[in-house]
Amino acid sequence: MPAIPGALFAKNLVYRRGLLFHLVRRDFQQRFVGSAMGWLWGLIHPLVLMGVYTFVFSVCLKQELGPEAETQNYPLYLLAGMLPWLLFSETVSRCGACLIEHQGLITKTMFPAEVVPVSIFLSTLVGHAMAFSLLIAATGIWLRQLSPLLLLLPVYTVLLGLLAVGIGWMAAALHVYLRDTAQVLTVVLTLWFWITPIFITEEQIPEGLRFLIIGNPLAYIVRAYRLMLFTTRLPTPHDFGVVAAYAVGAFVLGGLFFRHMKRGFADVL
Repeated sequence: MPAIPGALFAKNLVYRRGLLFHLVRRDFQQRFVGSAMGWLWGLIHPLVLMGVYTFVFSVCLKQELGPEAETQNYPLYLLAGMLPWLLFSETVSRCGACLIEHQGLITKTMFPAEVVPVSIFLSTLVGHAMAFSLLIAATGIWLRQLSPLLLLLPVYTVLLGLLAVGIGWMAAALHVYLRDTAQVLTVVLTLWFWITPIFITEEQIPEGLRFLIIGNPLAYIVRAYRLMLFTTRLPTPHDFGVVAAYAVGAFVLGGLFFRHMKRGFADVL
């Protein structure tokens, strides 16, 4: 008796979930294989970056936060902006060459290539969660306060994931046909990093350049992280709408683009 469509769909869903779990576990393990400190490097990396940037901008350049900042504690302010950026940039940059790394599976089996960028985001999310837990603990110790709005922050993390995976799908598909994509991606992410208000407040950006913030979804996500970590103020409905529009739009367009380009993967790889 032939299987009904519903049963086929359920079987395919279970298969993809199992495959995704396997890819996430494998990716997370391979990133630290042979390392004496293992997953602790996922905490050390953002902490070292925070220390270096704090020394350069706060100590050497005497950078001060304005009164409009969510906190006057510069290391915490900096880390709260860096963590969502690192989650986004690491996901997107690693997606660039991810299909090349799995070309054996893609060309020789019925492998659902679209799950690879998703697995990269989820693997990176594990390190993000550990580092963010440390940030929450540091906030509680140094500032002696924890905002109840932290419970809503995963909503923005999900939107950040949709944005990163959507862009990652586009980058991965393009890289199959145009191997310069990874280099272009590095340049784009570098520029994107410096137009995101991570080291300074948005008010410290010159008026003539504020348009860079208005069109930058990472600026809204960084703002939301800081608001819900250091204050009891929610992001405005406008801010949430902008992030949601960018995230859903990138995810849908990235998925359609990847599906269209996927037809020729086996031939090119």
